[in-house]
Amino acid sequence: MKAIQISQYGSPDVLKIQEATIGKPKVDQALIRVQVAGVNFIDIYQRRGVYPVQLPFIPGLEGAGEVIAIGDGVKNVKPGDRVAFVHEPGCYAEECFVNAEKLIPLPKELSFEQGAAFPLQGMTAHYLLHEFRTVKPNDVVLIHAAAGGMGLLLVQWAKHLGAKVLGTVSSPEKAKIAKDAGADDLINYTTQDFAAETKRLTNNHGADLIIDGVGKTTFAKNLNAAARRGQIIIFGAASGPADPISPNKLMEHSLTVSGGSLFNYLLTREELLMRANAVIEGITQGWLNLRIDEVFPLEQAKAAHEKLEGRKTSGKVLLKI
Repeated sequence: MKAIQISQYGSPDVLKIQEATIGKPKVDQALIRVQVAGVNFIDIYQRRGVYPVQLPFIPGLEGAGEVIAIGDGVKNVKPGDRVAFVHEPGCYAEECFVNAEKLIPLPKELSFEQGAAFPLQGMTAHYLLHEFRTVKPNDVVLIHAAAGGMGLLLVQWAKHLGAKVLGTVSSPEKAKIAKDAGADDLINYTTQDFAAETKRLTNNHGADLIIDGVGKTTFAKNLNAAARRGQIIIFGAASGPADPISPNKLMEHSLTVSGGSLFNYLLTREELLMRANAVIEGITQGWLNLRIDEVFPLEQAKAAHEKLEGRKTSGKVLLKI
């Protein structure tokens, strides 16, 4: 089969397409014919060696396809089933193994592109907006990188919950995309102080909830943008890890800071299906739309990484296998 393999950490140049072999599924595994793979920042971190993976390896932790074989003990899927998955390695390839308990049934109403686009970002949006704070109507929610694939889902979901949504973006073009997704106000962080703008736009109230996947360039100012008794959640580091702060700094406005990783919110199959079904329901009901930025062929994985890494995307980047 064809697969992208990484033999050394580094730039997108290390993504090489090669012939690889794959055997039969082991106990509790399913063999998936991958149709589409999602491209995510965690793939970039693994490629760089920030999150080390034993070399050589096939990247890719999110995808959608069809079950073509199952190992002993598998009861929940059968050959021919359409499925999606996340946090299972090796899907920048024509075939990969997935723990059958981690497979999400993909309804016929969703395409394989949608199936590869929703698991990581959609379920992340779900836990970020449901596990730390109950978002009430008219709560102010500030979403960083609001025009990215993750940000657009957060904007739509926060609006669905009745929040007033503010978003940060890097260009007028991205501001329009986030506005079209439902954001009430957009702040261009390249030309404006987002903390000051957040206060101005909310009559000095600030944001009740701030969701930050950017990290280094945004986190410190979150403390100034937050409302009294506000909640800040950091779930990524697109600009690098956030600088440390003194816990005593939080006392000034009685702030709460939390960190989130989707892996910790998919601890059981029941939890996985609860979150996945909530996302699928939003998509099929029409209030949650997946924006696909670009679909690259597998052979162009390097270009896909370059586009995502350069923060030139507005929506999800996918690989068509």
